Amino acid sequence: MYQQLHQSIAQFLQPSQKEKALLEEAFVFRQVPKKFKLVEEGQVATEIYFINQGLIRLYYTKDVEEITGYIFRENLFSSSYDSFLTGTPSQQTLECLEDCELLVISNNDLDELYKKMPSMHIFTRKMAEQRFINAQRILSSFILDSPEERYQKFERHNRDLLQRVPQHYIASFLGITPVSLSRIRKRLMEKK
Repeated sequence: MYQQLHQSIAQFLQPSQKEKALLEEAFVFRQVPKKFKLVEEGQVATEIYFINQGLIRLYYTKDVEEITGYIFRENLFSSSYDSFLTGTPSQQTLECLEDCELLVISNNDLDELYKKMPSMHIFTRKMAEQRFINAQRILSSFILDSPEERYQKFERHNRDLLQRVPQHYIASFLGITPVSLSRIRKRLMEKK
């Protein structure tokens, strides 16, 4: 149950057996069904989720439209981070796109883990750096790339998600309509 978490952390630091036990003590296993909302817009996020199995969609609501901001997959941490870190109401909703198996840590338990395992500061800094890099790449793509180029990058890096995520969520993430996405896919298929 904790093997994927340990492997993810091992990319940045090598915890001792005692530290691995502290991690397993701090994170709680939770199964949640498809369509379950982990955090809703307006709620304060109090947990971070490590995804053992499943997908989580982060989205914003503008008027009545849902705009996908990110799709988290296995071996990633997910939360409404701004809300989690500041204790303010979330502008985002986190929804399970599939039945999910999660390892969950609360804000209080994370603070305790930092005290017991100071090396977690290094890990969370590295994770924050990765999040920043990903956000920069997404922003750069919206500024520099055409919708077709954004789709091609998504396809290249997330081929499995094309089968697992409804097309209208992918279109929303790419900043295009589902009809535009369909046209782009058709054009690319004709080129092959």
